[in-house]
Amino acid sequence: MTRTHGTPADGTPITDEMVEAMADKAEQGYDVDQILQRRQPGRPAMGSAASTVESVRLDPDLKRDLLLRAAEERTSVSEVIRSAVRQYLRAS
Repeated sequence: MTRTHGTPADGTPITDEMVEAMADKAEQGYDVDQILQRRQPGRPAMGSAASTVESVRLDPDLKRDLLLRAAEERTSVSEVIRSAVRQYLRAS
């Protein structure tokens, strides 16, 4: 019986053979500069500076309406909120 060591995101089992192969590759060494070049920075900037996260409380009906609007527009809840705040601020 093959022993497994968990599963990665794709769901395939990690076997003893896979662990050995990974250990062999690690023993050969890695090109750190190449690894650092492949790394993507965090989320893309939304404006001229780092964005902040704000928290608001929503009653269940408002949350439901928000989720429905986001699904209807095929966008994220966050984008619906940003759009609503922009419209509100322009109107005042």
